[in-house]
Amino acid sequence: MVGRGELERAVVDVLWDAVEPMTARAVTDALTGRDLAVTTVLTVLSRLEGKGIVRRARDGRAHTYEAVAGREEHTADLMRQVLDTAGDRDDALARFVGSVSPEDVEALRRALDGR
Repeated sequence: MVGRGELERAVVDVLWDAVEPMTARAVTDALTGRDLAVTTVLTVLSRLEGKGIVRRARDGRAHTYEAVAGREEHTADLMRQVLDTAGDRDDALARFVGSVSPEDVEALRRALDGR
């Protein structure tokens, strides 16, 4: 059985890769290798909409769905949320920087220099 978190991630990945908003049927069809009912995907889309990750719009008689933010923006938001839970932000940031690759450290330096 596929976990809810894994299925939510797969659905959002499909929406991030899409060039335009998608119907639930199109999302279901794009989830290749999975035997899912459209109603299951609709439930996942509804949960993601409730979390503010997906936006729904009416398109004729159907609804279409798209990700509210891009993959990188969403990842940055998750990182901020986790950092907000740290008791000691300085220590958490130092430990994070100490755990990433030298290439990521350079990317962080470039990002900070560009601020």
